[in-house]
Amino acid sequence: MRGVSQPPITIGVVANPVSARDIRRVVAHAGNLQITDRVNIVLRLLQAARAAGVQRALLMPDRGGIRALLERHLKRGDPSLPAIEFLDMEPESTVEDSFAATRLLQRAGVAAIVVLGGDGTHRAVVRELIEGGSGLPIAGLSTGTNNAFPEMREPTITGLAVGLYASGRIAADEALTTNKLIEVQIAGRAGPGGTRRDVAIVDAVVTHDRSVGARALWKPQSLAACYLAFAEAQAIGLSAIGGLLQPVGRRERGGLAVQLAHDAEHALLDLHVPIAPGLVRPVPIAAWQRMVADEPLVVAHDAGTVALDGERELAFEPGERVTMTLREDAFRTLDVTRCMSVAARDGLFRSSISPR
Repeated sequence: MRGVSQPPITIGVVANPVSARDIRRVVAHAGNLQITDRVNIVLRLLQAARAAGVQRALLMPDRGGIRALLERHLKRGDPSLPAIEFLDMEPESTVEDSFAATRLLQRAGVAAIVVLGGDGTHRAVVRELIEGGSGLPIAGLSTGTNNAFPEMREPTITGLAVGLYASGRIAADEALTTNKLIEVQIAGRAGPGGTRRDVAIVDAVVTHDRSVGARALWKPQSLAACYLAFAEAQAIGLSAIGGLLQPVGRRERGGLAVQLAHDAEHALLDLHVPIAPGLVRPVPIAAWQRMVADEPLVVAHDAGTVALDGERELAFEPGERVTMTLREDAFRTLDVTRCMSVAARDGLFRSSISPR
């Protein structure tokens, strides 16, 4: 209709300024992205997204320095970027920032959310989308420690793919793919809130530890069982236990449950696993089985903690019943590789040359 303007093509960005700063980075002598590196990743992402049609980007604010450096850059003017706005929220420098930003981005009607962080940051965004009943897709960029979920990729390419989808130049049925997750339920407490639920997008790991303590998990002797949505042989981290035992692809049906042994007498084998950058440790394996979608598996341990995607989150006590359930087609992500293949097939980056 004449006179009715269309809303700008908008994407959201959740960039974690402190991903990859847990204890695993110290014990494994791994590197760490500085704030300037993270800002450069955001700039490359947004420049490419703008080139592919994105007009506006809504970003999560932070206290870690990303916002400050971006605003300094924006003051100099940069026509290669979309219009950039920061969400109206007060950052707390906790995971609550990712939850709050995801809720605001849903309300703002963005076409997709780009996540910069590790497995934990991606899990936080996915969890909030599921809580909100949203089918909003995410695109991940790896800036964490043990990254099984987000792929290592030049942000320029991710930005192009996101822009092509957000602008409608690639349809959802070709641009998006569905993903599995592990649903964790702890039941048994009396009173309101007696049943607790959470999700892991890669691995839910039961440990012998009775308290959350240092959240990052990296000591094999504390592990009791692993429940894996997918497990790739080239992975690093806890999902590598399954990946080197019986790989399960992220697009393959089913998952994998692995029981770890307390000692050598109860182990079928020792599996040498890269559990963190530079750390290869023996893990005693007692048994393993495939997980079938929507069939809960009861955890056989009386008490301990559940680590979600590498970080202890939930403690459980004797008398509580813990179940792990694989859910398929649980949330959507942007398939960057397929988007770029479609762009090549359909000539989306071609333009005609005007005759002189």
